[in-house]
Amino acid sequence: MASVEEKQHADEGTTDVSPPKSPCSDTSDAPIDPKAERRLVMKLDLIIFPVFFVIYMMAFLDRINISNAAIQGLTQELHLDEGSRFNVALFAYYSSYVLLEVPSNMIIRKVRPSLYLSGLMFCWGIINMCMGFVHSYAALVALRVLLGIFEAGVLPGIVYITSMYYKRHEYQKRMSFFFCSTVVAGAFGGLLAYAIAGLGTPEMAAWRWIFIIEGAITSFLAIIASFVIIDWPEQTRYLNAEEKELLRRRMSADVGDVCRMDTLNKFAFRRIVRDYKIWLAAFLYMGVSVAGLSGTFFLPTILLEFQWKAQEAQVRTIPVYVFAAGMMILGAWASDRLKHRYGFILAGASMSTIGYSMLLAQEGKSRDYKFAGVFLVFGGAYMITPMCLAWLQNNVSGHWKRSFGASTQVMIGNLAGIIGAFIFIKTEAPTYKTGYGVALGMMWFGVISATAMAGLMWRENRKRERGERDDRLALPEEDRTNMGDWHPSYRFTL
Repeated sequence: MASVEEKQHADEGTTDVSPPKSPCSDTSDAPIDPKAERRLVMKLDLIIFPVFFVIYMMAFLDRINISNAAIQGLTQELHLDEGSRFNVALFAYYSSYVLLEVPSNMIIRKVRPSLYLSGLMFCWGIINMCMGFVHSYAALVALRVLLGIFEAGVLPGIVYITSMYYKRHEYQKRMSFFFCSTVVAGAFGGLLAYAIAGLGTPEMAAWRWIFIIEGAITSFLAIIASFVIIDWPEQTRYLNAEEKELLRRRMSADVGDVCRMDTLNKFAFRRIVRDYKIWLAAFLYMGVSVAGLSGTFFLPTILLEFQWKAQEAQVRTIPVYVFAAGMMILGAWASDRLKHRYGFILAGASMSTIGYSMLLAQEGKSRDYKFAGVFLVFGGAYMITPMCLAWLQNNVSGHWKRSFGASTQVMIGNLAGIIGAFIFIKTEAPTYKTGYGVALGMMWFGVISATAMAGLMWRENRKRERGERDDRLALPEEDRTNMGDWHPSYRFTL
């Protein structure tokens, strides 16, 4: 993992967070006090992830609440059941979302994350509220496009920021805890929609209150978030000078100061765009995310097809998300403990495969049988989704590569939202064979990408151990100290 910059900004208001071009030999050889390190990590845990958990929970809730609103009257009032109108409304969000993730991570690197992320959050909260007042399908689609614009920078930005504070094998369980925000959002969305159902009146339908209330909560929390989101390590007011130095040293000790890539020049740019890990990890994330995103969008509708009433279907989404959260945390704990990722990705995909097989063979089966299949699909998919993000961050080094890697992976990965928006075809209800079949196929497309990535990294580790990459050390100093994970001393995490 990239080392934290040594530069302290004399001007507290500066927005220049570019790391210094310090020599790679400046790391102190003194051992790190384990007690001081534990105190620092505990402090970071309390500062960083609770607020990001809430932010992404609200982002995900505001993204998927259209699925809760759909079975509370939105579909009928705006005639979303005509053709593929509902699918297009889902697609509209991702049409802008996937295009702006890389540019957003270029921006956040140059500004204070506390102001940037909270500003995005406030804006998308207002847009979500506006959806509660629409009276036409066109207005709904336009607002979904705007929602995608302001949510685009959230996930890649959070992944980028948090990766600068944690060692590689501390990161997975924290990312999985963070990703539990999505299952909490799904469960809370169903519970809140159930509670809001009683607010509906002839003048103001219940589905409108879902958007208005959830959007208002988001914008209010954004104001608070602007004061508590952590900034870049050299900017943050939460750490004193001694703690910043300890953070820099422990991050350097994780992979070594020689494995930096903090200057974006022609040499570094080639290393970034030619890195197979970024592209394979992006395809992996896209493949496994089809199951999670399509399931999230259509879970209330699927459960409605199991012959539950609307309010009953909303409530029964909760245990599905609770099970998914449990699998996510269990997988993260075991993965970090064993310092291994690929095997868990394979295991999660296998669990989802069993669930999809049950749903594809559901004709004539009981409601409990079908409901069990849904649990397996969500449990497997949600266990491995955050693992895909952490695995890439474990295997790239340097500010620019982390920024490009995180945003590219999320950008390509979220094409899954576009795929997931169209695979559940209403004329195929209640079996949805296209939806389940495509999601299963995409899951294994992701597994194939993961297999290729693991195999190539394993081979590269062996070559470096045999000294077959040591010729890179003969490069000019400017390039030798800017290799990042291309440096012969770097070892990849499988």
